[in-house]
Amino acid sequence: MSRSADTWILTAQCPSRLGTVDVVTRFLKESRCYITEQQSFDDSLAEHFFIRTEFRPLDADFDPEDFHARFANRAAEFEMAFDLTAPDSRVPVVIMVSKADHCLNDLLYRYRTGQLPIEIRAVVSNHPDLKPLADWHGLPYHHLPVTPETKAEQEAEVWQVIEETGAELVILARYMQVLSSELCERLAGRAINIHHSLLPGFKGAKPYHQAYAKGVKLVGATAHYINDDLDEGPIITQGVETVSHVDYPEDLVEKGRDIERLTLARAVAYHVERRVFLNDQRTVVFTR
Repeated sequence: MSRSADTWILTAQCPSRLGTVDVVTRFLKESRCYITEQQSFDDSLAEHFFIRTEFRPLDADFDPEDFHARFANRAAEFEMAFDLTAPDSRVPVVIMVSKADHCLNDLLYRYRTGQLPIEIRAVVSNHPDLKPLADWHGLPYHHLPVTPETKAEQEAEVWQVIEETGAELVILARYMQVLSSELCERLAGRAINIHHSLLPGFKGAKPYHQAYAKGVKLVGATAHYINDDLDEGPIITQGVETVSHVDYPEDLVEKGRDIERLTLARAVAYHVERRVFLNDQRTVVFTR
């Protein structure tokens, strides 16, 4: 369900304390703002509270700067960090790819049709293969080849693209290169990766063919924030589908691609809709 054109988002988190929900709802009522959706979670182990609220101002002269300043005074009592997101907010994005086009194509379609509130500023790739697809959408395509010897220089160019475009989110849409520790640290909490999830796990070349040889009954995908541990960052969402003996390796590959693109798109949507909170090495995700 898409958000109304006049709906704002207030997200906040703070130490667990009596009155955390009340400080948000009472302030919105006093500010003549109508709550259209609200979700909250208190992590009793970490003693930390999270809340996401969508609201619609009832007064035509709603002033977000005044709202922000007044709520900051109220939130300070709870050591509450918060963000206010405008209805027309579109997150600037850079997408990184290699040769596989299924995730990129899906994101471009959702972007073009308005399903994702993002603004794609550039596509970066270590191969030239997907340039025609980016060109068709009128998007800048940066072909930045990489070898073990040129990795540092290539990542410096990648970072330059991210900086110059003002990207707030980087999407690794099947970018088949391991990012350095330095770049992972720079992109902490603002870069989403997608990879296959098979039980048992299969690494290296042709994982779906390995899975077929073992007779797996589930294929899946995981979307997560990147960190310095390969494919082990905080998980945003996962997808899974059953398979059987009638599915050959190419069937597993095709089903895996479908799950990857859907899982990645869902994770991106949750992120840009401010539904994801980092909670140490875990996430709190307020799904639709």
